[in-house]
Amino acid sequence: MGDRDRTQYPHQVQVHPSSRYEGGLSTLLPQKGPSTSQVLAVVTLVPVGGILLGLAGLTLLGTIIGLAVATPVFLLFSPVLVPAAVTVALAVTGFLTSGAFGLTGLSSLSWIVNYFKQGRTTMEQLDYTKRRIQERAAEAAAQVGQKTKETGQAIQSRAQETKESARSDVRA
Repeated sequence: MGDRDRTQYPHQVQVHPSSRYEGGLSTLLPQKGPSTSQVLAVVTLVPVGGILLGLAGLTLLGTIIGLAVATPVFLLFSPVLVPAAVTVALAVTGFLTSGAFGLTGLSSLSWIVNYFKQGRTTMEQLDYTKRRIQERAAEAAAQVGQKTKETGQAIQSRAQETKESARSDVRA
């Protein structure tokens, strides 16, 4: 009966609890120590992390010292540095704006040229498409006419057959 239940419901698992839990905290902890690869990872990554953390501290210290030394120099030369920075910023802005306007003008001219080139080809494509549609419409009309003619003939022949069979039934 247990085998039949397992084949009918393979997704169900029966769990039979063993006797009361008496293992304590020692059964929750792994019985083995860390693997060799884990030990090697810790041994190599801890010194590398320490060195990188030390370099980050030295960089921060150097930045603070540099700022402390440079602040009085900036204050002394600020009457010269501020106008120079504004002039450089305006010059860079002017060059970038000029380049943006130039690119916009070139792309506009290119778009206009392509528009007029495509205008001619578009008209040619429209004419070609119109001719193809007219040809296909004529072919479709011819096919419909042929089918209509064949259907009319079939109906006429059946009507004559029915008429002749009705005459023969009347004579008999």
